[in-house]
Amino acid sequence: MAGHSQFKNIMHKKGKQDAIRAKLFSKLAREITVAAKLGLPDPAMNARLRAAVLAARAENMPKDNIERAIKKAAGADTETYDEVRYEGYAPGGVAVIVEALTDNRNRTAGEVRSYFTKAGGSLAETGAVSFMFDHVGLIEYAAAAATEDAMLEAAIEAGAEDVVSTPDGHEILTSIEGLRDVAQGLEARFGEPRKVGLVWRPQNTVGVDDEAGEKILRLVGLLEDNEDVQNVYANFEISDALVAKMGG
Repeated sequence: MAGHSQFKNIMHKKGKQDAIRAKLFSKLAREITVAAKLGLPDPAMNARLRAAVLAARAENMPKDNIERAIKKAAGADTETYDEVRYEGYAPGGVAVIVEALTDNRNRTAGEVRSYFTKAGGSLAETGAVSFMFDHVGLIEYAAAAATEDAMLEAAIEAGAEDVVSTPDGHEILTSIEGLRDVAQGLEARFGEPRKVGLVWRPQNTVGVDDEAGEKILRLVGLLEDNEDVQNVYANFEISDALVAKMGG
């Protein structure tokens, strides 16, 4: 997740915090509504909704907003959103996956295509780059939630496939099918995680120079700023100097 976590932190630092938070809450609410509409409106009985609510809580989204988004799913006038995945190439041959929830496929596709073109990249067919990623379950805990050994032991017992512990926290990887059971097992021991969900994890990363890195970060910024785009994943690594420059 190197590229994903790097550029996410950078974009959060560069933008106006209030505007970013409002847009983030809107995207989180959309996911909650869609999850509640596709299954039961009870997070305990709906794994996707549970993950969406946890994500919202992790971003300090007010409880009233969360409950309103769940109730909205039962409304007759609720918008219908399609789940769409776009794949393409950024400068430097970097592979990019974009996940969106949209009520207008033509609009979103046109906007996403224009972002890639402006950045010097190109949109490709679905499946063109996703084979370079693993679609896996991810559970995240803060570093203070447990020691590295304790988290590893608990994750193995719960059925996880891998654990990556750093000073920033613990990342527990699971199969798509095993995500719910592993999440429940860890939650019983360590409390609520700060994130639960399905992600696209690059099998390998591509190193790029600062010029290409800046173009990629601008592309990601445009994508993440789009109201229909939920997640962006890319398989690149950039220099610490560029991280500092873009984050400053």
